[in-house]
Amino acid sequence: MTEKNLVLIGFMGTGKSSVGKALAKKTGRTLVDVDQRIEEREKRRIADIFEKDGEAVFRRMEKDAIREAVKGTGLIITTGGGAVLDAENLSALKANGFLVALEASPETIFQRVKDSRHRPLLHSNDVPGEIRRLLEARRPYYEKADLKFVTDGKSASQVAEEIATKLYGSEELEFGKDRF
Repeated sequence: MTEKNLVLIGFMGTGKSSVGKALAKKTGRTLVDVDQRIEEREKRRIADIFEKDGEAVFRRMEKDAIREAVKGTGLIITTGGGAVLDAENLSALKANGFLVALEASPETIFQRVKDSRHRPLLHSNDVPGEIRRLLEARRPYYEKADLKFVTDGKSASQVAEEIATKLYGSEELEFGKDRF
């Protein structure tokens, strides 16, 4: 049996990258951060891609990176917040993946991203309002996850522990078993 990928989805600032790293360390799985792969391949930040080439170009790069990532098995894959808005991306991620949505309140998200200069969708005079608007628009896509975890007030390690415990049934991980 092929070991499914564990795919972390959710809005920006919910902790996908940090939790993905902690979960990879805890489980021994390889981490594939889609946004990081794009930045490495393009040799520039995603914000720069948005600014110079536009969102449509970035979304094509993202689709290519997801198609490449899902060829692997037994991985932990972290996506950008908008990746699941594309039906092809969602289908590819679900084909051999177990989707886990990370959630946080708009207030927590704002606190986590307010000082970031690398969030191209948050260039607004009303960042908290924009977070609420985007979060509400994307909620139906995040609802398609197999499981959801709230990250408010928790460290990445705590969330990774919750996910591992839920998926593996205990805090002692049983490697090599396809439990999800």
